[in-house]
Amino acid sequence: MQQRNASERTGWEVADQMDREVIDDTRPRFTRIKYTTVAEQVRDQLMDSIRAGHFEPGARMPAERQLCDEFGVARTTVREAIQQLISLGVVERRNSRLHVVEYLGVVSAPADGLKREVRELFETRRVIEIAMTDLATRHASDRQRTKIGELADEFEPGMELGQFRDLDHRFHAAIASACNNPLLAELYGRVLRALFESPAFASLLYTQANRRQVNEIISGSAEGHRQIAAAVLAGDGERAALAAGDHLAEVERRMLSQLI
Repeated sequence: MQQRNASERTGWEVADQMDREVIDDTRPRFTRIKYTTVAEQVRDQLMDSIRAGHFEPGARMPAERQLCDEFGVARTTVREAIQQLISLGVVERRNSRLHVVEYLGVVSAPADGLKREVRELFETRRVIEIAMTDLATRHASDRQRTKIGELADEFEPGMELGQFRDLDHRFHAAIASACNNPLLAELYGRVLRALFESPAFASLLYTQANRRQVNEIISGSAEGHRQIAAAVLAGDGERAALAAGDHLAEVERRMLSQLI
């Protein structure tokens, strides 16, 4: 086929070549746009307002009708956003009135503040949890080992997020209890509460745009928990500690790289 000279090329072909010529591989790439529903946008605005202190713990929230007027959306949308906030533990209903919960846990700003919160939570977990898993493996009774193994067997890929979080909490609490050290168990319990009661942390997991990534985290965590339990059942403290460290590192990596 005879080649065309530059004057015969179409405008689209010329523009395409010019586009390729101005690409700069050294600059940071743009972040992909994430699709969000109207309800999620309403939820995020309410969450940001609570984070900013416009509604203090225990304060009454505006009525649904007022929220509909301010946001310019239907009542069903506002109710969906409110239900998400209730699921996250941010607001609650008292006598049909909506209030901010009395204790908000760790509430931080989006983006950099949220990344810092995730890192701090996982740093704290590593300091305590790796050594705690080793200790639990050495001190656990046969009954406690069996319980840890049974909980690990309940994890499975594709399980519902709320079910996963509840099981995850019970699994790690069982390991803390197996240390037979009440002081350490109490200390670790506070770390778990900071993790599971953080609205900002939970908002990452429940956002519709993150659903696929969250499902991948759930699948990976299921395998991580089984490896921890297998080492505990075998009485191998060193292997259990390594498995715990690998599990925490992988979850943290996925959260920082995929969800924030």
